[in-house]
Amino acid sequence: MNVVEPIRSRKDLKKLENVFRKQNTRDLLFFTLGINCGLRVSDILNLNVGDVKNRDYVCIIEKKTGKYKRFPLNSKLKPMLEKFTKNRSLEEPLFLSVFHNRMERTQCYRIVNSACKKAGINCKVGTHTLRKTFGYHHYQKFRDVAMLQKIFNHSSPQTTLRYIGIEQDMIDYSYNNFIL
Repeated sequence: MNVVEPIRSRKDLKKLENVFRKQNTRDLLFFTLGINCGLRVSDILNLNVGDVKNRDYVCIIEKKTGKYKRFPLNSKLKPMLEKFTKNRSLEEPLFLSVFHNRMERTQCYRIVNSACKKAGINCKVGTHTLRKTFGYHHYQKFRDVAMLQKIFNHSSPQTTLRYIGIEQDMIDYSYNNFIL
């Protein structure tokens, strides 16, 4: 099984942000939204302009679970979304492909994978990398696995820690610091 990882380093996140900034506004917003909200890629791609335009909160029904989810747009996302959605129809998909239809999951994978290569980031990346990155850094900041479990709709704290790579970090730490 090929498990993708979160991007653990804040320095690497800045490198990626710079790569995306040079590419285009859509990719930068996609990346920023992904690492700031913890949504699955399928839910990000399902967003329409009307879901975020002039909003303080985003309300969705998660595609995978069918559960209602509501979360606030932070101070970094709000101005980006305001600029990105200006003069756009509310019914239009938020993220459009170059062919002006809804962006697809495979395109998101290529965008993230390519940007990581350009930034010199050598971890296993995939469509869940942004969600896992959100979770990893949320945990590092707040150390509240119960809250993160609730945000992710996971069934147990252990599932959440394993998902964001903390469990493996703790195992690695214990091995590296156990010397007889």
